[in-house]
Amino acid sequence: MLTPLPAPTHTPSFAEEAATPAVRPYQQYVYAYPHKTAYRPLRRERASLRELWADEPKDSLSLYFHIPFCEVRCGFCNLFTRIGAPDGLTTAYLDALERQATAVREALGDGARFTNAAFGGGTPTFLTAAELERLCDLAEHVLGADLTAIPLSVEASPATATADRLAVLAARGTTRLSLGVQSFVDSEARAAVRPQRRADVEAALARIRDAGFPVLNIDLIYGIEGQTEESWRTSLDAALAWQPEELYLYPLYVRPLTGLGRHRDRAADATGRDEAAWDEQRLRLYRHGRDHLLARGYEQVSMRMFRRADAPAAGGEDYTCQTDGMVGLGCGARSYTSTLHYSFDYAVDMHRIRGIVDEYVARSVDDFRHADFGWEMNGDEARRRHLLQSLLQAEGMPVADYRARFGTAPEDDFAAELARFRARGWLDDSAGPQLLRLSPEGLAHSDALGPELFSAAVRARMAAYEPK
Repeated sequence: MLTPLPAPTHTPSFAEEAATPAVRPYQQYVYAYPHKTAYRPLRRERASLRELWADEPKDSLSLYFHIPFCEVRCGFCNLFTRIGAPDGLTTAYLDALERQATAVREALGDGARFTNAAFGGGTPTFLTAAELERLCDLAEHVLGADLTAIPLSVEASPATATADRLAVLAARGTTRLSLGVQSFVDSEARAAVRPQRRADVEAALARIRDAGFPVLNIDLIYGIEGQTEESWRTSLDAALAWQPEELYLYPLYVRPLTGLGRHRDRAADATGRDEAAWDEQRLRLYRHGRDHLLARGYEQVSMRMFRRADAPAAGGEDYTCQTDGMVGLGCGARSYTSTLHYSFDYAVDMHRIRGIVDEYVARSVDDFRHADFGWEMNGDEARRRHLLQSLLQAEGMPVADYRARFGTAPEDDFAAELARFRARGWLDDSAGPQLLRLSPEGLAHSDALGPELFSAAVRARMAAYEPK
C-alpha cells in the first residue's frame, strides 16, 4: 500500500508535476473490474447460465459480440485476437456464435431487453460484408436485439473499413464507428509495429464519413518512441480535420508477450529504458492533447475519451455500466451478473489464442449453457466496481447513488483510499460533499488511481497469473 503524501502547500507547476509525479501515473488501464487475469476456473461445478440469470434484472442489458481476428497484430496489442483466419474458420466461428446465442437466449428467458450493443475484437470488420450481415442477424433473430432501435458501436481498422462492409453496418443501424488510427505519422505507426500509411487512413475516413454514421470515433496513441509534441499535434490536427464526434487518446503501454514487449525485453540490457522519462513524456503529451481538444470545442468525458460538444451521445441513455448486466458472446467476451463475471480462458500468446479459438468453435450448444471461467462477486467487490467505474468518469459520482445502492457512503467504505487521493490533489471538492469527482490531475492519473482501488484478493490473483 502506498504511503499517503502530505497535503500540498502550493499548486505545483506543470514542470514540477511532470518531473516528479507522486506515483507512477501509468500502471494499468482499468476498463473493467476485475481484470480477466483475475479470472480462474470456477470452483462450483459448471455454473448454469439459466441459474445465473434467473434472478437478474434483464430490462436494460448490454450486448457484446467479440470477433477475435485481425489482419495484423499491432506491436502494443495484448487483446485476445489472432492474425488472419484459415479457410472456413470465420464461418465456423459464426456457427459457434449462433450455438452460443441459442444457449444464452434460453438462459435469459422471456423479457430480456437489450438497450446497448457493440461489436469488438479483434477487428469485427475483418469479417466480410456477408458475414457482418450474419452477425447482425444473430443479434436480432436469435437474441432479439433490435439493432436499428438501440445504440450500436462497431470497431474497425483502416484496411478493413471497405465500402461494402460499411454499407452493411450503416444499413443495420450502427450509430458509432470507431477507427483505430493511433498515429497519422507514418514513422510513428511503424515504431508501434502498425503497418499503415496516412493516405490509406485518410481514404478509410472518407469512406466512413460517406457511409453516414452519426458518430465517428478516432483512436490515437501517445508515448510512441520518437513522438514529440509537434508530431503529436500533427496527428491531433489530422484527426480534427474530420470533425470526429469522439476522440480517444490512449497512453502507450508495453506489455508482456506483445511485439513491443518482446522488443523491449531484447533491448533492455542494451538501452535500459528510463521509465521516469517515459512517464514524463506521456504526461506531457497527455496534457498537450487534452488542452488542444478542450480549446477546439471538445469536452472531456474521461482520461481517454473526448466528445465534441455538439455531438450526439452514442451510448444508451438508460444503460448504466455500474449496475446493469452485460451479455457477451464470443471467445474473448465477458458477461456480468451481480454474482459472477464470466468468460472463457484468456491468453496473449498467439499459439495459445489459436488453441482457445479452436476449442470455442468445437463447443456444442450444451457446452455453452455453462460458465467455466470467472470471478465470483461479493458486496465489497461490487462497491469497488461501482466506485471505480463512476469515479474515473469526468462527471464524477453522486454520493446519493452510491448510498441508495449500498446503504453506506463511499467515505465510510474507502476512507483511507479517498483520503490518500485527496492529499495528492486528485479529488475536486469544489462540487460539495454530494459529488465525488476527480480533479484534472486526478483524471490525468486515472491509471494510477484505479489500481489502488483493487481488492487484496484481486491483486493476489492478478499477481499469480502467468502470462500465456
